[in-house]
This record gives sequence, C-alpha cells and structure tokens, in this order.
Amino acid sequence: MKNHKAIHETASNKQQALRSGNQQAGFSLLEILVVMVIMGIMISLVAPNVIERVAQARIQAVYSDFKSIETALKIYKLDNFVYPSTEQGLDALVVKPDIDPVPRNWKSGGYLDKLPKDPWKEPYKYISPGEHGDFDIYSLGADASIGGEDEAADLGNWDSDEEE
Repeated sequence: MKNHKAIHETASNKQQALRSGNQQAGFSLLEILVVMVIMGIMISLVAPNVIERVAQARIQAVYSDFKSIETALKIYKLDNFVYPSTEQGLDALVVKPDIDPVPRNWKSGGYLDKLPKDPWKEPYKYISPGEHGDFDIYSLGADASIGGEDEAADLGNWDSDEEE
C-alpha cells in the first residue's frame, strides 16, 4: 500500500509544479533555433567532403570498369586474333558479331555477362584502333558531352594509370 501512496503523492506534486509554473513542459523556440543553427553549421562543413567522396568513388568505378573491359578485350583478341572493330563495338564482348571481321573462335557465352554502364548510366564508348593505343574506351562523364571538368570531365582508359 505504501507504493500506491507514493505514486499518488508524486503525481500530485507534478500537478502542483505544473500549475505553479515551476517545471518546464518542453523546449523554447530559442533553444530549437540554436540547435538548428548548430546543425546547419555542421552540415555545411561536412557536406562538401561527402560530395567530393561520392565524385571520387564514381571516377574510381569508371577506371575499374575500364580494367574489366580491357581484360575481356584481350581475351577476345587471344581467341580471334583481332580486337572488335569500332562498328562491332563493345557489344562484341556479349553477343557474337555478324559483321566483318566475324570472329572465328568467339567464346560461347561471351566475354562479359553484360556491358557495364558508367556511373551516370551511359554506355562506354569504344574505338578500335584507338588514338591512344590498340583501342580506346572512354566515358563522357556526368554531362555526357565532350569536354568538361571535375565530374563532367571525359575519362579514358589511356589515362587510367595516372589515377591509380
């Protein structure tokens, strides 16, 4: 019975404190605004670093895709003695080409399960013979057009060694 009496007295004390104004019921508008300003300052300091990391991750993904495609192209050449032509494109790594030069020893199942797209959901471009080597693989970047800076910069397999 003592517990019941103590609970009743505690509830009674809280009601008296609320009526007399001695106990606060919540946060003041000023306190909420101060917290929001602090959060805004923290976000403004952290957000640029996060955005930069996301951009770097996309660029690294492009160079990783280049390595996978280059490996598949080299195996294609080992089997067929030539790289796919520009007209055949990278699709020759997934589906057997039917235009010249038709591969004589095309691997059943292809050289890649599917062609990767760049982080901006665009297909990679391919030229063979390339301007920078036996073949060029490149992405036009975030803007999907020639030129650009930062994330919009064009990325090619010829400069992948510089990024590693």
